[in-house]
Amino acid sequence: MATDPAELINRAKAWLAEDPDPETRGELAKLIEAEDTDELAARFAGTLQFGTAGLRGELGAGPMRMNRSVVIRAAAGLAAYLKAQGEGSGLVVIGYDARHKSADFARDTAAVMVGAGLRAALLPRPLPTPVLAFAIRHLGAVAGVEVTASHNPPRDNGYKVYLGDGSQIVPPADAGIAAEIAAVGPLDGVPRPEAGWETLDEAVLTAYLERTDAVLTPGSPRDTRVVYTPMHGVGRDTLVAAFARAGFPAPVVVAEQAEPDPDFPTVAFPNPEEPGAMDLAFAAARAAGADIDIVIANDPDADRCAVAVPAPGTPEGWRMLRGDEVGALLAAHLVRKEASGTFATTIVSSQLLSRIAAASALPYEETLTGFKWLARVDGLRYAFEEALGYCVDPEGVRDKDGITAALLITELAAELKQAGRTLTDLLDDLAREFGLHATDQLSVRVEDLSLISEAMRRLREQPPTVLAGLAVSRADDLTQGTETLPPTDGLRYYLAGSPEAGIESARVVVRPSGTEPKLKCYLEVVVPVTSPAALPEARKTATAALAAVKRDVSAAAGIDA
Repeated sequence: MATDPAELINRAKAWLAEDPDPETRGELAKLIEAEDTDELAARFAGTLQFGTAGLRGELGAGPMRMNRSVVIRAAAGLAAYLKAQGEGSGLVVIGYDARHKSADFARDTAAVMVGAGLRAALLPRPLPTPVLAFAIRHLGAVAGVEVTASHNPPRDNGYKVYLGDGSQIVPPADAGIAAEIAAVGPLDGVPRPEAGWETLDEAVLTAYLERTDAVLTPGSPRDTRVVYTPMHGVGRDTLVAAFARAGFPAPVVVAEQAEPDPDFPTVAFPNPEEPGAMDLAFAAARAAGADIDIVIANDPDADRCAVAVPAPGTPEGWRMLRGDEVGALLAAHLVRKEASGTFATTIVSSQLLSRIAAASALPYEETLTGFKWLARVDGLRYAFEEALGYCVDPEGVRDKDGITAALLITELAAELKQAGRTLTDLLDDLAREFGLHATDQLSVRVEDLSLISEAMRRLREQPPTVLAGLAVSRADDLTQGTETLPPTDGLRYYLAGSPEAGIESARVVVRPSGTEPKLKCYLEVVVPVTSPAALPEARKTATAALAAVKRDVSAAAGIDA
């Protein structure tokens, strides 16, 4: 890390000399001219690290930002890695969203691949990430790249890498690619021809849409009325086309959020989980009247799916379902369809899936967080994670897919509607059968990343023995790995139940986010339900217990809830 001002300026000038982007060149030149060493130090404190999430960061000039120079190096490193693996003549498919610079980063990647002797194909326009994941397998590619920062703030962009099986990279591939990136020399030594790659036509999207039909049961009811928001992202056209093919009524699209817009002007964060993000969708549902059955949202690259249900008596009139609730609903729907194969989720998602799978004698697995791990489960039939990610067709898209998940939840709502029931009624059934699995999350966003490492250190050095009055019966430091999990920076606590308090068990998982400057604590409380009449009291018990667990975890970690 450069600390000497003169050295900093020299490093910045060297970067400026090979930056191919007039916009970031101008930005950096102004910083150099102003001798803004604080800002230069932040941008030249190291390099964006390539890991299992690929690259993700704020747009701007310098090695600690997302820009064309960083992307060209990443593409050159990926190309070198593929060639070292014996895939030097293979096809790399590249997709991109509608964020700032996404199309530029995609074209640079295509040029680098062709310059390295590989073949490259760009998706025809900004499209959902699951279309890219599908295209890799459909076209027999050796790798794929998706330029997206998913639901991050507008100032960010990212670079997600898939290998030929259509799933995201995991160790040791990430380290191998990172080593090749580090070995890339001056940018003028990276060949970048002006042409030579293919731009795919609509056939790849048509093939994806044909595949989406397969998640539905022929002849199933299709009369669900939906309000839909793509959250200023790229999901609208693909989802509307998928709904039309399936025979669902055309969704009511939230007009203010319908068009792709990289500035995401109507939301603080373009993530359906964030407070306020669904306000316009709920307003559209209220305006549409009582015939709306559910509200659906995709995140900007449409690999996640949020669902809301009517909530009479509340100010909004609608309630966002937690990802764990949607995950359980889709699982129950697939069980009813007599799906076979392994059901899987992550260590931070609800344990309810394990009980649903066990009741139907289906194999079940838990993985580390992220679909890069879930996609690799042997015999996978269905996977979900609490962060609104669902894989309902692993043979077609071996990643989370917000389009097919939307289709499947809409089919389930239609089947329940035909029987005079709702998604809420089915959740109540699952609570009575398996116990009420109530989940919550404590998520702390920080400016200073050292606060996260300090919280993890504190929990390791002074581990809690009691949380919310429940004894910690087992504590796992996941940096050591387990028989079934590779090492990761995380802590897991199992809490003993309390018959007096009406609690069967509880669990807490604490981990740093892999994609955002956040410390995340995932909480789950299981409350037995003895009868339908006992459900309201069970919910009160669970809500109070979750609040107490959240308070005590926050205190133990030394962070503000």
